[in-house]
Amino acid sequence: MTISTAAHNVRIRPCSRVEEFQVCVRVQQCVWGDELAVPVPMIAAVNHAGGQVLGAFEGERMIGCSLAFLGQRLMPARSGSAQRVETPFFHSHFAAVLPEFRDSGVGRRLKLFQRQDALGRGIGLIEWTFDPLEPKNAYFNLTRLGVIVRRFIPDFYGITASALHSGMPTDRLVAEWWLASDRVQFIVDGHRSPHAKHAERISLPADISQLKSADRDAAVQIQAAAREQFQKWFGKGYAATGVEKHGALVDYILEPIDAIAGLHLPPLAAGGAHNVKRGE
Repeated sequence: MTISTAAHNVRIRPCSRVEEFQVCVRVQQCVWGDELAVPVPMIAAVNHAGGQVLGAFEGERMIGCSLAFLGQRLMPARSGSAQRVETPFFHSHFAAVLPEFRDSGVGRRLKLFQRQDALGRGIGLIEWTFDPLEPKNAYFNLTRLGVIVRRFIPDFYGITASALHSGMPTDRLVAEWWLASDRVQFIVDGHRSPHAKHAERISLPADISQLKSADRDAAVQIQAAAREQFQKWFGKGYAATGVEKHGALVDYILEPIDAIAGLHLPPLAAGGAHNVKRGE
């Protein structure tokens, strides 16, 4: 199974050889540096255990890659009974594209191949985490792919030595990509999903990415305020469904979970609540 496009002559396909895993490490290093790169043994183990290891190729050159491993989550039955059902999903740990191919659509093609492959295996959900202070990623995830977010994890990875994290807490939003939903199909077909009338907003400076390196103290204060807002609205049964830019600000759009067009979400299990705190 491949997805081909004329632009850059890009092909997306699964990777299964150690030599390909080695190139995947080098792609990660070009994007994030050595500290955050997943090593070859882990990539091989994920592939062996039935996860997704995908490469984006221009000719024979790998220009992007992604890795996702299988997970299983217990969720309450829709009937409201005490019984819980097992829901398999993929957790997408990374998707990396070489800098010279960024903003060319390669990342989206990787994600769409992930979706196609998962649906072919009977898996209807892919999750991943992303930094709330990276509005460009948020726009891609929510507006271009159709994910929703109803969970916030403070300091998910702890403080790291990576320059990418600027010594700040690694707060993360949890993206839920419900692959077979009408909402996702509508959005990946190139449409904009309408927002509910009673939407709320969380506003952040549009230049927050630069601020993290230029004025860390100011960025930490903005991060703390955003954390409080996300936890507040997720706790009230809202989910983030979109991102809009207004001058110097970027707004996260949050809607009541039961009002999201084209999507019927299962409830989160107790202990997997809307506000996930470290250690729970």
